[in-house]
Amino acid sequence: MKEINNRLTFLATLFVLTFGFQSCEQKQNEETKGMEKEIVAESVKPEYFLLRPEVEKAYGYSHAVKIGNSIKISGAVSMDHKGNPTAVGDIEQQIKNCYADLEKILKHFGCTFDNVVKEDIFTTDMAQMLEKSAYRTEIYKNGFPTGSWLEVKGLALPEFMVEIELEVHKSQ
Repeated sequence: MKEINNRLTFLATLFVLTFGFQSCEQKQNEETKGMEKEIVAESVKPEYFLLRPEVEKAYGYSHAVKIGNSIKISGAVSMDHKGNPTAVGDIEQQIKNCYADLEKILKHFGCTFDNVVKEDIFTTDMAQMLEKSAYRTEIYKNGFPTGSWLEVKGLALPEFMVEIELEVHKSQ
């Protein structure tokens, strides 16, 4: 009987030691993986893109920033390269001008509107925006992204009737 108790004690001790070593090794592996993720995250540097450098520097923003697979694009408005409003009073043309600028930014990053995951639209006239929004079907041919449409009191300049900002996911 004493021999059986000694064997059971030995097996129990062996089990505890084995489990303890495995637990420590697993914890160490998890910590190593966490450190690897931190190192990878630190090595991803933002890539800034200025569509109209002089205008954007004057107002203090970048039109787009890419970090990893994620691209955030500031609101596009209908303006020329000097920052002057274009298509004043014509919301349909302003919409088209916004999408033309957004397409240039997407192309810079090797993307299309198929990569857009979120689109937020700000307008000073929701009724007109809804009436003229059919143009978006020419932009989003494979499905619409998520997003919000908001009617606002005003945009950066009183002549702007619409502003469109995007969030993009670029697959590796």
